Amino acid sequence: MFKLQRIQVFEHQALCYGNEYEGVLFKKSHFEALVKLNDYHNNKYFTVLHKSIRFSQYVGVIQVNGLCIEVLPKADDNEKNKAIWQGVLIDMLRHTKRLKVDNVGNANVTKQNIHLLDIYFEWFLNEVQLLIHQGLIKKYYKQTKNVKALKGKLEFAGHIQKNLIHKERFYTSHQVYDKDHQIHQILFKTLKIIEHFSKNANLYNKCKIVQLDFPEVSNINITASTFTKIPLSRKNAPYKVAIELARLIILNYAPNIMQGSEKMLALLFDMNVLWEEYVLVSLKKYVIHNKGSIEVYGQQSKIFWGNIAIRPDIVIKKEGQIYIIDTKWKHINGHKPSTNDLRQMYVYNEFWECEKSLLLYPSDKTISPNFISFQNNKHKCALGQLNIIKNTKLNTEVGEEILGWFDKADLIEFK
Repeated sequence: MFKLQRIQVFEHQALCYGNEYEGVLFKKSHFEALVKLNDYHNNKYFTVLHKSIRFSQYVGVIQVNGLCIEVLPKADDNEKNKAIWQGVLIDMLRHTKRLKVDNVGNANVTKQNIHLLDIYFEWFLNEVQLLIHQGLIKKYYKQTKNVKALKGKLEFAGHIQKNLIHKERFYTSHQVYDKDHQIHQILFKTLKIIEHFSKNANLYNKCKIVQLDFPEVSNINITASTFTKIPLSRKNAPYKVAIELARLIILNYAPNIMQGSEKMLALLFDMNVLWEEYVLVSLKKYVIHNKGSIEVYGQQSKIFWGNIAIRPDIVIKKEGQIYIIDTKWKHINGHKPSTNDLRQMYVYNEFWECEKSLLLYPSDKTISPNFISFQNNKHKCALGQLNIIKNTKLNTEVGEEILGWFDKADLIEFK
């Protein structure tokens, strides 16, 4: 098993083929594979330039042809903080329940030679091992095939077509009760993907052991619609986490994306969404722990015009007051918010009858907001910058800090 090469870049940075990054060559074949991957996902992951690609707000990991590209988030100007931002990304995924680091054993997330794919792979393998230990379920499903004894419904058209010579056979449709059903077929497909992409010796061996303990099942074609058709029941409830992980891995797997034998797996997350989810989870966690009379809502919508709705990221209700937060994952670096963002906040204030609204940005230092009134209007808006790194790790006290801003805002003489 050869060693996986790795390139780490920050969001919005570019890679040019023919250049070396951290001693690793970014080849033309890598560039072409990424271009095809981008086309496959409607060009949302990055911008294709001349002999190069520029990443967007999507962060995570892409693995192709022995190369692992880690795209890290960034909210400061320090180019040397890759190890810190890798940890911040993993912690944000953990806090938003997109990743359970506690379930990971060998894939120690503090080691630089471990990446997100290893972490998700081991999480999935642990889930499948647990299911095997508890006992894999059997299900009834319809099977149509040639059998040597008549059972079920005889399919006359198929029987005549297949058994004119073989009088001893019957082409029937009948019920079968065993472990070769759709859920296990999905899990086994995921195991085969992990086997192909895992370059970590421990994970590869663990994957082979799980495969040996797994029942023999049919190989099926799996798409997004396959997951929507899985019926939810008490019997398959223990499979929920494993199925969600399988969905994440299978739907981000792009086999033969190039003309040849290249295969690719991309696990990428929109930082705008992740930042919004992290702030929302942090606020809710603080409210629950402190048992305050505060309500926090995410993506609450109201009809704006016709069937068009407006939907602020976060709505806070506290002691009869309503506060709006709109999260923006961008390094504002002392600049003013855009006119469109301010117009959006004005509309939110009007429709929610909100006194104060906040545009919230990540930063390398916390800057408390100064709430300013809109011209000739009782509503106020502010720009807040929040340091999301504390002692080289993710700042887990953002909920308390944000709610504190609204409390202190009552003492500010508004302009």
